[in-house]
Amino acid sequence: MATITREQIGSLHDKITVQLVKEDYVPSFEKAMKGYAKTVQVPGFRKGMVPAGMVKKMYGPSIFNEEIIRTASKELETYLQKENLAIFAQPLMMPNESNYQLDMNNPQDVSFSFEIGLKPTFDIKPIQDKAKLTRYTIEVADTMIADELVRLQRRYGKAEPQDVVSNAEDIIYATYHKCDAAGAVIDANAKQEDTVLFDKLPKGMQTLLMGKKAEDTFAIVPNQVCSADELAAFLKDPLKTTEADAATTYQVTLTKVARLIPRELDETLYAEVFPNAAITTLDAFKEKLKEELGKEFVRISKERLTNEMYELLVHQTKLDLPVAFLKRWMKEGQEKVRTDEEVEAEFGSFDHQLRWTLISDKLIVENKIQVNLEDVKNSLKAQVMSYFGMGADDEAPWMDGYMDKIMKDEKTIDETYRKMLFDRLFEYLETQFTIQDKKVSEEEFFKLQDPHATHHHH
Repeated sequence: MATITREQIGSLHDKITVQLVKEDYVPSFEKAMKGYAKTVQVPGFRKGMVPAGMVKKMYGPSIFNEEIIRTASKELETYLQKENLAIFAQPLMMPNESNYQLDMNNPQDVSFSFEIGLKPTFDIKPIQDKAKLTRYTIEVADTMIADELVRLQRRYGKAEPQDVVSNAEDIIYATYHKCDAAGAVIDANAKQEDTVLFDKLPKGMQTLLMGKKAEDTFAIVPNQVCSADELAAFLKDPLKTTEADAATTYQVTLTKVARLIPRELDETLYAEVFPNAAITTLDAFKEKLKEELGKEFVRISKERLTNEMYELLVHQTKLDLPVAFLKRWMKEGQEKVRTDEEVEAEFGSFDHQLRWTLISDKLIVENKIQVNLEDVKNSLKAQVMSYFGMGADDEAPWMDGYMDKIMKDEKTIDETYRKMLFDRLFEYLETQFTIQDKKVSEEEFFKLQDPHATHHHH
């Protein structure tokens, strides 16, 4: 009968040894051999009629090894369930534990040792202590409304053709061909096309373009028309290349010149920006813009508060991890074997995410935070209705069939479920901290320290 012993080899890191006597595995080996003999196919013999001695000689050693390891693993699994041990991942067989040779013709007592990483027990002190956090309300300044008006006038404006380049507001349509040392185009079909506002181009390009008309052609060398600050961006876009081509000659062909004529602030523009709002005055339009910008700021502020709670819990909840076991599991316990250097490089982010998984699992279970399939279906249906611009009272005979199709997509269901679960978790967490509301300007908000840096003290 199998015997199992357990000993601690590190913090939350144990060694479990499974000792088997031959009676534990020989019967299952013999049963496996009989079953294999009925199904194995060997040329020259009918299925199931291969001599037992031949089957044993050909396949016995591998089946023998498999049955011994399977028996040891089964005994280990039974032990883990009986002891109710909460472990990370799967037990790893310890290397170089046994020097014996497995011999199906001479069965003997064998032992296997496994190492396990134990999950820690811990308290979530930041919640117990009602830790303090700040929820920011970002004020929509008049200057922001003015900037948004200009942006919308330009976005909905018209591009009117121009004879020549003459203004910083001109739109430049151009193609770029790489040239050889003599200045001849290498491949006429290999070209990069670009459309850009004149004043976004490097200053040297602006000088060359001024006064040019459609179909005009000229040569440039990137590092000669760009300053050091401009070069990298110009190589990346429009040239779609790297610093290796900084001294390469390019032929530039101006294909079109246009000028952006901003839209008038009138009812037709208001209706295009907000189709269902029936806005007739500039003041009402500004108020609507302020409302919409406010919604976006609420979203951004909520996202920051969520990150604050996440980082605070991860960095200020004291819990120990079986680091040695986890690093070995990262290295050997997955499909791709990693090097020690890869494990060290990845362990920091792995550790961070693992701590959050332990904390969030504990919070979800202890506070009975749940999402059922009907919740998921209703959420997806609301997304579909929003996408098609439908209201709650709109009829859609096709909706049931469409939803049936969506509900068969396991990936969509899982992603929606997880998002809803964590949304509900963070809604709960907002009630568990001491949260102070504070009004700030947009500039002040975006100068705030990153939440990770704020709470990273361990």
